[in-house]
Amino acid sequence: MARAAFSKYKMKLIKTPSILFLALFAGLSPSCKKVEVTPPAPTAQVQEAPPVPAAQVAEEPSAPAPNHWPEFSWDRVPTYMHIRKAKNFTEDEIKYLATFPLVTFEKTTGSETYQSTEDGTLAAAKAVKEINPSTKVLYYRNVTVHYGTYKANAEIDKVPGAFLVGKQGKTKLNLNGKYEAYDLNAPQVREWWVGNVKQLCADPVIDGVFLDGIVKVLSLGYMVRDIGKERKAALVEGYKTMMTETRQAIGPDKIMLANVLRVGTPDNGLEAIKQFDGSYLEHFETFGEKVASGNYLAQSIETFQKAAREGYMIAMTVGLSEMDTADGERNLHKTDEIRKGLGKNDDYSKRLTYLLSLFLVCAEKHSYFLAHDGYHAFKKNKVWMTRPAEFDRPLGPPKGPAVQDGYIYTREFAHAKVRVDIDKQVGEIEWLEPEKN
Repeated sequence: MARAAFSKYKMKLIKTPSILFLALFAGLSPSCKKVEVTPPAPTAQVQEAPPVPAAQVAEEPSAPAPNHWPEFSWDRVPTYMHIRKAKNFTEDEIKYLATFPLVTFEKTTGSETYQSTEDGTLAAAKAVKEINPSTKVLYYRNVTVHYGTYKANAEIDKVPGAFLVGKQGKTKLNLNGKYEAYDLNAPQVREWWVGNVKQLCADPVIDGVFLDGIVKVLSLGYMVRDIGKERKAALVEGYKTMMTETRQAIGPDKIMLANVLRVGTPDNGLEAIKQFDGSYLEHFETFGEKVASGNYLAQSIETFQKAAREGYMIAMTVGLSEMDTADGERNLHKTDEIRKGLGKNDDYSKRLTYLLSLFLVCAEKHSYFLAHDGYHAFKKNKVWMTRPAEFDRPLGPPKGPAVQDGYIYTREFAHAKVRVDIDKQVGEIEWLEPEKN
């Protein structure tokens, strides 16, 4: 994988254990399925997770990626990028993006410069591929929210009954009345949606599709107040049909990465993921009104580990700033992760170590990591165009799965030892220098 030098952006290396205390509150939004978990007993004996195949543990650090998936290596921390910018990316930004094995261009990408998300995404993808052809680029589509920056919208506006209508004629049912919701039970709507994805994925610079909004569709309470239980059940079935139709349309050699794993949804998404190559992860720490307890996070870890060990691709995204628990009407159902953003003088080094520790106790082959300050490519994003020093430290393959003792997880790699306490929100990484020949 190509890697540009960004020495001027290097962050200070973290050498000591880091501690970050966050207020712990239980509780999910009333509209979400309540999660009941028994906390691990403080005196519990050490429990080791089910073993992974020996071949996976002893794998060569730079094994080739299977089929159409991104390159993967245990040599360094495997990374992911999820980003949007309405205007053109600069030359330096494109060089930076080309250092990642997997990139998703979000919904507004290039929409101001090129007048549509489709053309903006194609332009950005082409520019990245010219520098690093091995970078896998995904096109963003939401399965329920009707965003206005797509040129394909001119077609759907002509389809009668394309959008769900709620009580008293309410037509904008997503994100607290801001956006229309597709009626996925309508064949014409699915045909339009799938056709747009097929068209973009037919271009060789697009390696697949990123599917968002799935948690909204699958969450038991989302939109039920507006459309009722029967129509919600029909919506879920229409969604499942559309995902099958999408795979048939784009073929087996294009990636389908979905925002589907989430504690608090049916089966935490472990059944729904079977329609896809893998899952994007957000809300890893919380899916409710407040910062969740260690019980929720323990379930997130278990869900990540299970999916990764079964061979699914995982793109884990975690925010460096505090949750915005006063997001109010912007996020009534708590399906979107809204954070405050890093301040000018905020030191997020301890938080980064903690989040990276969480990732490392879960990761398997084709797991990728992103610690972000939002998904916009602009100056307020404190980590855009940066590369933490930890990402350039030798890592090496894991010596085995993580070992759990209550709320504490440990795991060893060829060149690192990881310990994370999810109750105290403490992460520690001891980097070991490779032996010299």
